[in-house]
Amino acid sequence: MPSVHLADRGVVRVSGDDAKTFLDGLVTCDIDRVSPQAARFGALLTPQGKILFDFIVFQAPAEIGGAYYLDVLKVFAPDLAKRLSFYKLRAKVAVEDLSESLAVIAGWDMPRPEDEAGLVAGDPRLPDLGWRAIVAAEDAAEFAKNPVDAYHAHRIALGVPEGGRDFLFGDAFPHEALMDQLHGVDFDKGCYVGQEVVSRMQHRGTARTRIVPAVYEGGFAAELGVDVTAGDKALGKTGTGAQGRGLLMIRLDRAADALAAGETIRAGGIPVELRRPAWAGFAFPGEISDASLGK
Repeated sequence: MPSVHLADRGVVRVSGDDAKTFLDGLVTCDIDRVSPQAARFGALLTPQGKILFDFIVFQAPAEIGGAYYLDVLKVFAPDLAKRLSFYKLRAKVAVEDLSESLAVIAGWDMPRPEDEAGLVAGDPRLPDLGWRAIVAAEDAAEFAKNPVDAYHAHRIALGVPEGGRDFLFGDAFPHEALMDQLHGVDFDKGCYVGQEVVSRMQHRGTARTRIVPAVYEGGFAAELGVDVTAGDKALGKTGTGAQGRGLLMIRLDRAADALAAGETIRAGGIPVELRRPAWAGFAFPGEISDASLGK
């Protein structure tokens, strides 16, 4: 029953009387939908609508203060704390990077731990990902049952990208990173930084570039960041890969044209077959899905 300590993840706490309204006016997810029982996937964007940081938001129970805890890539935790502090102005909030005292755990195909273990919730992006928890750093070893590569292989097989791995922060829009598909943007909430651009992409359907899962011929995945091509045309770049599967950031229209012309899509020179995950609701090049193949 796999569980891993995600040692590359950090934690930023936002507390205080105005914490809820403060976060809600900044991030893509609806903080009203965050509770001690339900985490939420979200991001802080640039005013131009590109992702600066993505994270999972937890809330502590009211009896221990009700603060919000953002599970973020650890190397970016200080920058996230700094950026949030920049926005706080007169808001009654405190922003702290607690990455040294708290740890992030992920588990799947097993019951999630009791709430007494820390902040625990189902992964808000996709139920099949399992559960996520924030625990005291000294307790992390108890949950480190498997190598972290096992988690990323599980994530990649499900077609779920991660910021800082499958796309660059400051370079991708939420739609390109599949945040609209993975419950990372609440389109019915109030204003937040970058909302106008994201809403326009949603209503106009202008996301031509997206991350898509693929299966590599021969069972080996290409290196991160190499070209995805069809014939002499560039389609995009590779993201992470594991166990013969990978994630590709590509132009959907170019991939569709290549497949219609009978061309082979290659990632790092290796032939790949694009696979639409069952949860994806956007038009997919070739429309080959794991569900249709019974895999």
